[in-house]
Amino acid sequence: MSTSLKKQISLFSLTMIAIGSSIGSGIFRTPSEIARYLPSEGLMLLVWIFGGIIAICGALTFAKIAENFSRVGGFYVYLKEAYGELPAFLYGWSMLIVINTGSLAALSLVFTSYLKVFIPISESMELVIAVVSITLLTLMNILGVKFGSLFASIFTSAKLLGIISVVFIGILFGTNIDVNFISTHFQQNTNNLSLISAFGLALIGVSFSYGGYQHATFIAAEVKDASKIVPKAMILGIIAVCAAYLFINFAYLKLIPITQIADSGSVASDAISTVWILGGKFISFLIILSVLGTIGIYILTAPRIYFAMADDGLFFKKFAEIHPKYHTPFWAIIFQSVWTILLLIFWKTFSNLITYVVFVDTAFFLLTAATYFTLIKNKTLLGKLTAIIFIAMCSFIVLNTLIEKPQQAIAGIIFLAIGSVVFLYFKKRNIK
Repeated sequence: MSTSLKKQISLFSLTMIAIGSSIGSGIFRTPSEIARYLPSEGLMLLVWIFGGIIAICGALTFAKIAENFSRVGGFYVYLKEAYGELPAFLYGWSMLIVINTGSLAALSLVFTSYLKVFIPISESMELVIAVVSITLLTLMNILGVKFGSLFASIFTSAKLLGIISVVFIGILFGTNIDVNFISTHFQQNTNNLSLISAFGLALIGVSFSYGGYQHATFIAAEVKDASKIVPKAMILGIIAVCAAYLFINFAYLKLIPITQIADSGSVASDAISTVWILGGKFISFLIILSVLGTIGIYILTAPRIYFAMADDGLFFKKFAEIHPKYHTPFWAIIFQSVWTILLLIFWKTFSNLITYVVFVDTAFFLLTAATYFTLIKNKTLLGKLTAIIFIAMCSFIVLNTLIEKPQQAIAGIIFLAIGSVVFLYFKKRNIK
């Protein structure tokens, strides 16, 4: 039996993976966050273009690294090769304590915000419903992988139909004639921030929405002619995602004023309702399906990382236990969901949660991109330039978040410090 994975993923398949991993349910909520920081139509579109350029630079950098280290594991492998076990462990740790669980908590709030279109929900009840939804989806994933696969299908269909519907209706029937897509005049925002600070905070929502394209590098070992296919797939994927995000934001602005976007908790529904009353409910229904599907996928996939770490002796033994009947890593799934609920109760708002997630996630993007200069022997001028641009922009987002949103940033740093102690504990135990 072969010990290597079969190289069977084509350019089209990998491009679809890059697109599918990036386009999530965040695009139905993050425009409101961005509009609060940048109450200008031109600047709102500009930050999405800027975020797309950053993502392209990141995609090129990670594709080059993947070309030279086409093994299963993606970021984990690169960090381990360049810096050793601790940074690689902290990446897996951050997935559990910050990135995946924080994203799950944030998405549960997107779900409740669109549920309000159908039923009136108080703030306290919103939290209860979010907790219940996570609990039910956790139980569903413990029962078996086939349920996760079903949710994956629903999620993909619903989110794409939702985006296409908003773009089509907005561009063809939008009546907001006062919108100025060219002007980048910076109006005073509610937080009295400078343009640079406001732009940096707006990039948090943009980064949250673009994130995911790096998943294409995780399976580079299974790609035909990886050195050529991986870079092409990631670039094509990011260009497609960037176009989709620009179109849907253009549609939002054609349907409702930017001030209304900033105040909206369900921007897609509010936008469509201006030209089609029942359309708001239709879009909300699609988004609810999309978000539930995303949550289901996140609950399903990430615990496999914790399971692998536990199996290697670098995490709690319970995380490596398989349910005797359902054959799923049930303790890993349960702990992940319990921590998600705690984050939800502590941070409470979508804005706080995505700031907490993006700060740590971007720090690991930065650290992984820097491995280009230590792992790649045949560095090109273009490769160096794109890596430097990406590292510089990641540094800006991290530093700006630390200055403007210190509570969320420091919380992320504290949990990484705790992770270092946990790593040393397991290393010492394994040596014995």
